[in-house]
Amino acid sequence: MPKEATTVAEVLKDYGYSTSAFGKWHNTPANQTTVAGPFDYWPVNYGFQHFYGFLAGETSQYEPRLINDFTPVEPPKDEKYHLTTDLADHAIEWMKQHKSYAADKPFLLYFAPGAGHAPHHIFKEWADKYKGKFDDGWDAYREKVFKRQKELGWIPKNAVLTARDKTMASWESIPKSERAFQIRMMEVFAGYVEHADHEVGRVLDALEANGQKDNTIVFFIWGDNGSSAEGQNGSISELLAQNGVSNTIQQQLEALDKLGGLDAIGGPLLENNYHAAWAWAGNTPFKHTKLVASHFGGTQNAMVVRWPKMIKPDSTPRSQFHHINDIVPTIYDILNIKAPKVVNGFEQMPLDGVSFKYTFNDAKAKEVSKVQFFDNNGSRGVYKDGWYACTFGPLYPWIPAQKGLAEWDSTKDVWELYNIKEDFTQYYDLATKNPQKLKELQEIFNEEAKKNKDYPIGAGIWLRIHPEDVIKAPYTSWSFDETTKRMPEFSAPGLGKKSNKVVADVEIKENASGVLYALGGSGGGVTLFMDNGKLVYEYNMLIIERYNVESSEKIPAGKHKIEVLTTIAKPGAPADIVITVDGKEYAKGQVKRTVPVVFTASETFDVGEDLGGPVSIRYYKKAPFKFEGKINSVKVNLL
Repeated sequence: MPKEATTVAEVLKDYGYSTSAFGKWHNTPANQTTVAGPFDYWPVNYGFQHFYGFLAGETSQYEPRLINDFTPVEPPKDEKYHLTTDLADHAIEWMKQHKSYAADKPFLLYFAPGAGHAPHHIFKEWADKYKGKFDDGWDAYREKVFKRQKELGWIPKNAVLTARDKTMASWESIPKSERAFQIRMMEVFAGYVEHADHEVGRVLDALEANGQKDNTIVFFIWGDNGSSAEGQNGSISELLAQNGVSNTIQQQLEALDKLGGLDAIGGPLLENNYHAAWAWAGNTPFKHTKLVASHFGGTQNAMVVRWPKMIKPDSTPRSQFHHINDIVPTIYDILNIKAPKVVNGFEQMPLDGVSFKYTFNDAKAKEVSKVQFFDNNGSRGVYKDGWYACTFGPLYPWIPAQKGLAEWDSTKDVWELYNIKEDFTQYYDLATKNPQKLKELQEIFNEEAKKNKDYPIGAGIWLRIHPEDVIKAPYTSWSFDETTKRMPEFSAPGLGKKSNKVVADVEIKENASGVLYALGGSGGGVTLFMDNGKLVYEYNMLIIERYNVESSEKIPAGKHKIEVLTTIAKPGAPADIVITVDGKEYAKGQVKRTVPVVFTASETFDVGEDLGGPVSIRYYKKAPFKFEGKINSVKVNLL
């Protein structure tokens, strides 16, 4: 986010507001999230005077990689700990302190929990509340939801339910042997969502207890850019999708059996995400899912606005078209603030959004004219005055390891046209009936795309074709010691992904145990550890496969030089592992396939222990499994 597009927090801070942010902050370049900075794009340098949360697209709800302003924080080793509750506790504490120390100042609080984004982590008792609720499957569930939406008046009476894409599985096509797995995934998601709703309720209750409810405006937006299809066919390790790793449900179930079976879903050993068809059902009545920008199922979330002092509640949904970039203009409109032209020396871009304050007390108010364009992985669309033109693009988010992306030509995409005011669900394609309107909107899309630096179209597809270009450190050699902790994966050496040599200079005790170094977490990674005097190398290939290289021979007490040589021909290829101790071969083996892009979104490289989710299940109960000895150095060279 460029400084030429300053945040509302920065502006309100300059107007005397106290500002804070809690939860997900996915706006810092992934290779700039280390404790060494740079810190320019961290929340506290975007106008938030306090931040408590995580700097990544997602994190474990049980072992999150937390930051308090600029300082890494380790969550407690407590079976009752959950990130959403922790975030709510900190937000409530901050509001109480604000009232005590700065009662005369208004405040802005940004609360963005990890839920309902993957991994879907929640305690068993919350998921169990939904047992039996989804046994009929996603097709039947979608029909029920659609009926209820009409009964409640949430969608127009003339809305038509869109069909499942022909490439997405029907419930009937799911083998009976796999249905319990798919059902449990949805039960866990439902419990996860309800738990988050409960915690948001606690934050709002605290606002009321502080006597600030009536004159505080709340924008409550719920969703994950629509429901997410990144779980594809149902996954116990959702990074499989981002890496384009092919897999089967049978592989998932075999790996799951080793970790506790269905009861393990939603727990800390997995990074689970439900079947894409559950996401499709969650986006009822729309056609598609997150990562599809052409249809509203992939871009539309529900929003509720509450402001007791100024808004009289009613049950009529507002149907005027508005977008997330309208939130800030609305806040400025309410406060009678003009968007600044210069902030901290940076000349500001003009705001794209428009205020929707006019809808607060008039559900039927005439819509303010607005143009909005969308693009996600080449799926794109544009809206103006009730009309929407779009094209699906090359990517089917629900198809594992999709082929043929490199051959996509955006100029050959077929566009569709919808009249949203008459066709709420984008059911009737009017492209052939009104080619002039389609052409007009396509031209507007090109103008908006150029103005907003969206070209080349579909640039997000690049990494799916060229994983070797993933963001990474500029170095090829490193020297670490026991002080190296919490080095984010995107800044760390590409262990397990590129050919490399690691040389550890250590002093060990008799029958020593503990981690020498580890990269990644429960969802995937590489670790070298000692177990009762024996040296063990483990490659956690996104949970569904685990490879161990070890010897039955113990290493005697004393000083030793341990070398791990990893040879990988290309991203995703097999890896040959050779371990030597003091120049003599100790063990060797092969990893049949490797992770091409990234093991995790937020896990780290650590020396001397394994912080966060442990890479190996073998020392899960002992984590962080601190090394019983001394590590003088760990030197890494990419080959």
